Amino acid sequence: MRIRVALAFDFDDTLGPDSTSGYLASMGVDVPDFWKSRVDLRIKSGWDPVLAYLQEMISESQGRPLGRRFTRDSLAEWGRSLPLYPGVSAMFRELRRAAVEADPHAEVDFFLISSGLLPIVNYTRISGEFRDRWACDFEYDDAGAILAVKKVVSFTDKTRYLFQIHKGIVGADATLDPFLVNKKFRPDQIAVPMDQMVYVGDGYTDIPCFSLLQKNNGFAIGVFDEQDRRKWGRAWGFVENGRVSNLVPANYAKNGPIRAILKVAISGIVARALTREKTYGG
Repeated sequence: MRIRVALAFDFDDTLGPDSTSGYLASMGVDVPDFWKSRVDLRIKSGWDPVLAYLQEMISESQGRPLGRRFTRDSLAEWGRSLPLYPGVSAMFRELRRAAVEADPHAEVDFFLISSGLLPIVNYTRISGEFRDRWACDFEYDDAGAILAVKKVVSFTDKTRYLFQIHKGIVGADATLDPFLVNKKFRPDQIAVPMDQMVYVGDGYTDIPCFSLLQKNNGFAIGVFDEQDRRKWGRAWGFVENGRVSNLVPANYAKNGPIRAILKVAISGIVARALTREKTYGG
């Protein structure tokens, strides 16, 4: 019996520093003003937080001279140079090995579910580790500059992609038929049971995913930037409210706590699946 484990990650402040803020800074934008004044003003007037920052990026770009606008190419270039947290690049091979060590027929797939920008995450040095990646995106004009919002991945939008993983709707299938996720699947058609899934995230947009997996006996792991004390209170709130199974620093170095927790989660998932197979025959 093949046992499939799915590990889904948020990106910004989970696998690396806020990639959108980094991009904006690289383009000469006053980042605190962008978030605290301009985006917050839209939110207070009723905008969805994720849609608010995307639209504000369009406004900022279109107010610039042609040669300084935000483009698909400049977003991709920032993704190529994007810093990651310690140990991130090396952890994937170790976690895949952990699944095989738990059982020769076990395998782990990685997914990325982010409210950040797809052109950035698609070009990071770890993008090839993920079976699929979902994030926000723009429509672009003929010169490659951002023109309109094309795709939004906000709060509960993220759970849609957990259901896609659950049903095996990834890659071209998901792109060509976005409504397929709503189709009722028989138990024997399920690709990855919810209790064989792990979600790792850091922020408020991750709460629906945390809750969904917690309710279905999956694993919800919260991480926080140990260098940024401002975010510690938010992270602790996830524990106090029962949102996560574990809370650890976003440091993926070898022998660090997050790697250990992920390996234990994988081993536990495989052991539970084997027990279920022996008990129920599938």
